[in-house]
Amino acid sequence: MGMMRFVVSPPDRITPQMARQAYMSGLDRIPWRGVARLAEGELVFDREVSESGNLFVPWPVPRHGTLTLATACLMQRDEPYHLPLELARGEISQFRNQLADWRSVGLVAQPAVEETADEAVRLLARAAIAPPGSEQSAQSAEAALATILDASHRLATCYVEQAWTVRRLARQRWPWLGIDLGTSSLDEPTGRQLVGTFNAARVPLTWCEIETSEGARNWSVFDGLIRWCRAKNLFTCGGPLLQLGPGNSPDWLYLFEDDFTGLQSSVSEYVEATVLRYRGQVDLWQCAGRPNTADCLALDEEEMVQLTAHVVEQVHSLDPKTPLVVGFDQPWSEYVGRREVDFPPLYFADALLRADLGLSGLLLEINLGYQPGGTLPRDPLDFSRQLDTWSGLGVPLYVTLCMPSADHPDPLARRRDRPIESGITPRTQQTWLARCLPLVLAKPYVHGVFWSQLHDCVPHDFAHGGLFDFHRKAKPALGTFVALREAFNRPAPSTADPTDPS
Repeated sequence: MGMMRFVVSPPDRITPQMARQAYMSGLDRIPWRGVARLAEGELVFDREVSESGNLFVPWPVPRHGTLTLATACLMQRDEPYHLPLELARGEISQFRNQLADWRSVGLVAQPAVEETADEAVRLLARAAIAPPGSEQSAQSAEAALATILDASHRLATCYVEQAWTVRRLARQRWPWLGIDLGTSSLDEPTGRQLVGTFNAARVPLTWCEIETSEGARNWSVFDGLIRWCRAKNLFTCGGPLLQLGPGNSPDWLYLFEDDFTGLQSSVSEYVEATVLRYRGQVDLWQCAGRPNTADCLALDEEEMVQLTAHVVEQVHSLDPKTPLVVGFDQPWSEYVGRREVDFPPLYFADALLRADLGLSGLLLEINLGYQPGGTLPRDPLDFSRQLDTWSGLGVPLYVTLCMPSADHPDPLARRRDRPIESGITPRTQQTWLARCLPLVLAKPYVHGVFWSQLHDCVPHDFAHGGLFDFHRKAKPALGTFVALREAFNRPAPSTADPTDPS
């Protein structure tokens, strides 16, 4: 058992809720089991290992909001670390490593990027030579953090501009840009806005909506959504076919809580009926969603792996020509630090791919800024690194995104997850999307991106996560998708200058 202590300066810099989201990891970035708490001005982390590691913690940064920042690799010791100083040291180190990696593949960084990073290093030096834990050290460290994050955003912008230019010059196909249509019929005004914005759609085929009573299925809403997608020539993703939990699996499934064989049989019947009905009408099957975080029917991890593999194999046998993906929730694995887990999501996905079941790709579900069941807010370089890590599995990636537009209670949200940051507005949602989405689309291995909630005015998973509000009015984030679609259609520059942002 190991314990790490970090002086929080000023003591009220983070809330107890933020402290509970902190975790530590080793080089693989998968959290260790542990508990973080605030005690007398310190963040205390109790863990089951004593190895050196990195601390990750939500931290408010001027001009950037609350982001999950990381220290450098720290050894266990009795003396507490000064948290602002260690976070600044860690973020500067990660920035320099990323800059070196991207330069090795041809990135040309603007002079302002390095100038800003150099200023951050000077501020870090002031923090390091000031008396440990002093106000002067904390202020210099905070300034270093804000400055290195400025540099990170500028570096990410350089990467996006140059990656997009390469795609245009090479005439590469852009990723599909899509929206989850939900489980209600689509009204005409909303449909018109979607067609002008997206070239793809996901029809969820939610089991509990289709089969409210065992064996009695009502397909009418989903038949209409599939027909609409085909009429509008949209790339269509069907699924997830299997997603256990409230609002996804039917209530009568509890009858199989102690009968895994019966559960698997019931799942198979539903999957077969669905695939045979819509075969030839969808371009991509999402066989399963959130199998790594499913907490339903007392299934253990091994049973969940087995059930997911069975569905993939079954869909492949019924429709061998259509690509198949499985969706994984919380790809940063934050939940691993809070409960006993044998299969972190990356290992779960690797096991499915190695089984050679016919899986064509993976889908990463990123519900950014929600806790406890979402993804902690991340800076652009951390976002990029995580996508690159998943790309190491060697298959195409699809991404679903959702971000909150308010922080007050949402009566139609099924999940108890709430925004980790206060003061969120629709403009905040748009700002987060404008930072994340271009970076995701710049990755050559990403084949499609879907926004995972359409309306706030119908029951949904995450609070205030729709692109349309309670009055069916479009939020500002929809304009970001429109702007990106226009950018896709922009002609390639006449020269091959990689620094040309056009």
